Amino acid sequence: MKKLKLIFTVLTLSFFSVSTYGQAVTDNPSSTLSPYSQLGLGLLTQPGASMTAGMDGLAIGVKSHNNPNPVNPASYSEVDSLAFIFDIGGSGSFTNFAQGGKKVNGITFELSYVVALFRILKNFGMSIGIQPMTHVGYDYTEAGYVSADKTVAYNTTYHARQGGLQRYYLGLGWKPIPYLSVGANIAYLHGRIYRNIAHSYSVTSIRSFTKNYESSVSSYYADFGLQAHIPVGKKSQITLGATYAMGHKVNSDYDITLTTQGNSTLTTASITAIDTLHASDVYSIPHTIGVGASFSMGTQLIVGADFSLQKWANLQYPILKEENGETALVMADNYYRDRQKYTIGAQYCRNEMGRDFIDRIRWRAGASYATPYYNIGNDKGPTELSISVGAGIPIINGYNNRSIVDVAFQYMRRNATGYITENAFCLKLGFTFNEKWFMKWKVK
Repeated sequence: MKKLKLIFTVLTLSFFSVSTYGQAVTDNPSSTLSPYSQLGLGLLTQPGASMTAGMDGLAIGVKSHNNPNPVNPASYSEVDSLAFIFDIGGSGSFTNFAQGGKKVNGITFELSYVVALFRILKNFGMSIGIQPMTHVGYDYTEAGYVSADKTVAYNTTYHARQGGLQRYYLGLGWKPIPYLSVGANIAYLHGRIYRNIAHSYSVTSIRSFTKNYESSVSSYYADFGLQAHIPVGKKSQITLGATYAMGHKVNSDYDITLTTQGNSTLTTASITAIDTLHASDVYSIPHTIGVGASFSMGTQLIVGADFSLQKWANLQYPILKEENGETALVMADNYYRDRQKYTIGAQYCRNEMGRDFIDRIRWRAGASYATPYYNIGNDKGPTELSISVGAGIPIINGYNNRSIVDVAFQYMRRNATGYITENAFCLKLGFTFNEKWFMKWKVK
């Protein structure tokens, strides 16, 4: 009974923290400045938590008794029976945007996630948390001339307030038999995306126009995981992992406001015309499958690789189209393309419980490559190449020697042929608090 009361308290506190942190994530003014975030549902984020950041997202075939791994919920079953683990992370990025000999720099900050993990029964682990799924945010201008004699100039501004999708999840992991774990995350998917395009000319005889796009999403998200552990010798083992996320249409509202403004052909008075378009359930999320494998040698070494496939190609996306002189909102095919991601990573710790501080540090490294999930007109979208190094630095004092400060440095290159090239340098910082909440204390 006491344990059930403690679990209830943990859930209440965790959900309160998740809600508070989720509001901070949603209201964060600058998670990205990438113009590519105006396409599709935005930039896809790298899932995971503090431990996986230093390995560039390696997670599907990774198990750990003291680190949350939301990518594969089967891993929850490995959590220490006495521990309550709370993981918070954020990041800051410096990005260089380059195209046609021109370069611009930008700095962004992000409060990324909060995750809690603990055991509820023997061989049962539970996790709750919030994680971003996509980011939207950009502000840039295009300028040029309508005619060859350069008598009429145009100016187009593209702007988006901070937006994107987040998932609030509750997950369970269970080990039904030795060497096999299964798990599931059930999540509430929520978010808003705002986009604006303003187009103007240097002469009033040509009407200017603006387009405001506003969409909201409120739906469910479910993903499942499996891990099989194969002993190799006394201390080593191979872990094979697999994940699957359900694809489906999501509940969404999509509103577009079209405003044109210019002088009348009969008078000098300004005329403003406003049209509105509305549609529901225009967005979908893809079926996603992932496989991974890792080799571990006790708590000293983890080496692994992941592969994931997102089936976007058969999904439709809402676009504006001129039909018979009227602007209509239609669902377009061939907007998306299937996305593949390849990841490798490793972690080394000389002695997790050693007396020397240096021996306890977890050294991490990883790299990944991802193909685009959308097209830009008739061209492929941007590919992503990423390299990360990091360290898990233990907190050692008289009260706690199990918590960790996780630091990771990431370089990412995002580019598409003929379009903008982005080179981003990112610092990720996470705190993994490991408390023995479920320990029975005895006083003699």
